[in-house]
Amino acid sequence: MKNLLKNKNSQLVESAINIIINEHIKLVHTLKYDDVAALIPIINNAKHIFIMGAGRTGLMMKAAAMRLMHLGYNVHVVGETTAPAIGEGDLFIAGSGSGTTNGIVNAAKTAKKVGADVVCITTNSSSPLAELSIQTVLIPAAQKQERDENVSKQYAGSLFEQSLLLVFDALIQTLWDLDGSTASELWKRHANME
Repeated sequence: MKNLLKNKNSQLVESAINIIINEHIKLVHTLKYDDVAALIPIINNAKHIFIMGAGRTGLMMKAAAMRLMHLGYNVHVVGETTAPAIGEGDLFIAGSGSGTTNGIVNAAKTAKKVGADVVCITTNSSSPLAELSIQTVLIPAAQKQERDENVSKQYAGSLFEQSLLLVFDALIQTLWDLDGSTASELWKRHANME
């Protein structure tokens, strides 16, 4: 009985992973890579980069901030106590599935008001956040309130959040390839007080 349950659970886990991977395979065929690549000069021209997202999306954005720091960019996570004021020539990168999260939209308005550029990664190209942005990357995933199993069988915004991490990691990999730094050079910026 115990082995039967273990085998059933293993099959369920394998099925879940296959569902997730297949959703990503479907998604990558509909992603507009030119829109992602358009972020490269915007990031490279920024004095400082400010990153923001809420909830699980915020965690993915923090992961992106860490890798941008490893590449040598001057990057800050909005809401952290060490984040300075945003100003002219800076860049605000927001991740928001809906593009309507009040705190993120208000931060984008502030960034724009002081002369910073705003870009976003979202599922909603007609959202208030997208309207404030000079560049929008659309991830064709269900928003967390949607229950369309044709788009995703996963709970809430999981596909968006996972895709956000993958898209940002692909962008960072590309920035690294273009930069030509070695892994050893990047490692010098890795946290050493862990």
